[in-house]
Amino acid sequence: MTARLARRRVEQVWGIPLQVSSPEDTILAKLRWAKQAGGSEKQFTDALRVYEVQRPNLDEGYLTRWAAQLGIESLWERLKTSAEAL
Repeated sequence: MTARLARRRVEQVWGIPLQVSSPEDTILAKLRWAKQAGGSEKQFTDALRVYEVQRPNLDEGYLTRWAAQLGIESLWERLKTSAEAL
């Protein structure tokens, strides 16, 4: 997923710059891993929590497009209906 590398960003942790994935790419990776692991609830729940915390800042169009390309649309739809407002 080359778009994932292009979208990474730098965050400071204790004054050290670290490259991290965007929240969208973290969600997609977790959903993909959930599918690859035969329905891992751990990976799904991790993606769900990132979504719940980051929801106001997420690019949902990007998530929808990539979920379709990765074949994880059903998990993406499940995640959106499972999310609770924080």
